[in-house]
Amino acid sequence: MKPIQYILLFFIVPLVSQGASKTIQPSRTLEVACLEKLSLREFNGKMFPQRKQGGNPRKKGKILLFDGSMDGNRQVDPQIAVGGGVVFHATNAGMIIYDKTGKYIDGVRSVAFNKGIDPKVLYSIQNKTFLFDIWQYWDKEKKKPVNLSLSKTQDPTKGWNIYPISIPEGRDGGGLGCSSKWIGYTFPGGKDNTFVLRFADAKKGKKITVYFFHGHFGQPALTQGRGEELYFLKITPRKIKISRVRSNPDGTPYIEVLSEKENTLKYRNPARPAPQKGSDVPVAAGARNPKNLIYQGGDLWFSHIVKCNGRSAILWHQLGIDGHFKQTGIISSPSSYYIQPTLAVNRQKDLIIGFQETNEKMFVSPRFTFRLHTDPPGKTRKIISLGEGEGAIEKTTWGDYSGSVIDGDNYLDLWTIQSRANKKGRGETVIARIPFSKIKRVKEGK
Repeated sequence: MKPIQYILLFFIVPLVSQGASKTIQPSRTLEVACLEKLSLREFNGKMFPQRKQGGNPRKKGKILLFDGSMDGNRQVDPQIAVGGGVVFHATNAGMIIYDKTGKYIDGVRSVAFNKGIDPKVLYSIQNKTFLFDIWQYWDKEKKKPVNLSLSKTQDPTKGWNIYPISIPEGRDGGGLGCSSKWIGYTFPGGKDNTFVLRFADAKKGKKITVYFFHGHFGQPALTQGRGEELYFLKITPRKIKISRVRSNPDGTPYIEVLSEKENTLKYRNPARPAPQKGSDVPVAAGARNPKNLIYQGGDLWFSHIVKCNGRSAILWHQLGIDGHFKQTGIISSPSSYYIQPTLAVNRQKDLIIGFQETNEKMFVSPRFTFRLHTDPPGKTRKIISLGEGEGAIEKTTWGDYSGSVIDGDNYLDLWTIQSRANKKGRGETVIARIPFSKIKRVKEGK
């Protein structure tokens, strides 16, 4: 009789119905010890060489521009997070810190964070902590750890905690998010494609419990308010699903599916790679699922790539957690292809969308657009150039990411990092600060 009870429990625990919602319990857990770093460039008792890239601050009107990493290949994977008076920047090659005027502070290659590529970088406003992941898929043990790193303070030049979380069946393309209480990660490959852990335990450097869940719940959100709940969004051509992490009475997490509705968006098909000047090699446009997701003011904000009139275009949204779209906008062109977008929104619900532009007569070039919260719903302003590409890339895979974030110190200014192709077709980056704090004062003064 006991074996039968055990089998029934195995199938009942993962999925429980509570009223109209659906809840999923963890499928397994993993205990992970902390690898402590004393400073940005220290690891395992060794000091690593300084990585120095970028700088060169300049102005375009009221927009501050400066260079980020300049040593990229065709896959730069550029990311930024802003808080504690600094800009923390990461690419596949490593990490760099600037002050908020574009002055270089420090930097190191990714080997000082237990090695890895494909970074995603966040700043938790509530916990005053930088966090990022890099994935090491080539380790001899074949554990393929996601090296999740958290700064001990809001000063990223000082100590860090690293947690190598094994995902042996994982593949490239993970997503990172957090709330004040939870850190969440999703990835393709295998069956348990989602895991969460407690933020407080990881920041303290404790041995953490990682809770894995069966299935892929989409992109996890960065919560910019005070909420403890961590949200996920998954988009397919047929469905749009919203989920969130909550706590059981014993403190362990479960995932609640809040909404799973038919995808009725006018544009919902993925876009093909885009053409570029000087080459027959097309350029990857980006994924149908968002590359970043923001929970701000009770809503989910995001952008993604779709096919519009035969070209790659950007669709952006303000989506309620009940699955109701509050506003949607399309950014498209009759002659150009827009690729690799990310969105940032501030506490007043002003937003920017950073992306790149390319076509048969243009190399891959960095761009952004913006809107004020007082603008008509679904409308963005004129597209602004952050520079021009100078060469054709060699292979279709390009960039894979861009980054757009809130300023974690004033909650008003918005930042973006975008790639451009240099004369050799390699990836360089430019970082821009769009000063909404000043824009508001000027407008109100008038």
